[in-house]
Amino acid sequence: MAARRRLVAGNWKMNGLKADGLALARDIAARAASGAAGCDLLVCPPATLVAAIGGVLSGSMVALGGQDCAAAEKGAFTGDLSAEMLKDAGCTHVILGHSERRHSHGESDADIRAKVAGAWRGGLVVILCVGETRAEREAGRARAIVAGQLAGSMPDGADAERLVIAYEPVWAIGTGLTPTLADIEEIHRAIRADIPAGTRILYGGSVNPKNAAEILGLAEIDGALVGGASLKAEDFWAIAEACQ
Repeated sequence: MAARRRLVAGNWKMNGLKADGLALARDIAARAASGAAGCDLLVCPPATLVAAIGGVLSGSMVALGGQDCAAAEKGAFTGDLSAEMLKDAGCTHVILGHSERRHSHGESDADIRAKVAGAWRGGLVVILCVGETRAEREAGRARAIVAGQLAGSMPDGADAERLVIAYEPVWAIGTGLTPTLADIEEIHRAIRADIPAGTRILYGGSVNPKNAAEILGLAEIDGALVGGASLKAEDFWAIAEACQ
């Protein structure tokens, strides 16, 4: 089986106005042109910037993704964006099931499963996020929670070409906290047993230039889903370089 190529994806979340977003995208694209990262690169800006940044990244070595999409192709869904709309704006990927959607917006596994199916219908690669809360980890339920999220959120017919898994322990996102390396590898190994062969698994949760090398050095880790550190080109690029 061919080696899984690493992926470093930046989730900008609800950050960035046009001028700053375009400048950040240009900086990342310029660094990527050197080919020194040795991994695939992806940025996922807020919806207002997707089309503009798609123009900046067109023809570059950096792919474009959305942060969410609706399950439906079109219709009376005020405020929603379909996978087809993201694809039309230049996206190749979309993040689905992020804990901020699961917990802040009340999205269930069934909701996410429908969105994943919609994203595949629209021709997008899905980065499907899973992860446990602090209480669930302390109760010894981390593996069971993640397995349940995978089973409930991943439609039939999944394959490594259309699916990337991102393991993000909820308690580590934006807190500066990270699980031990052994804990990270244990969960990643368990995830791999439940997904199609060759599917990439990213780690997310306070990944930064200081801890990226040791996390990305783990055998089961195929890259990172980066939050706050993706808002600075220098930090994002340092994480990408750590893939080497």
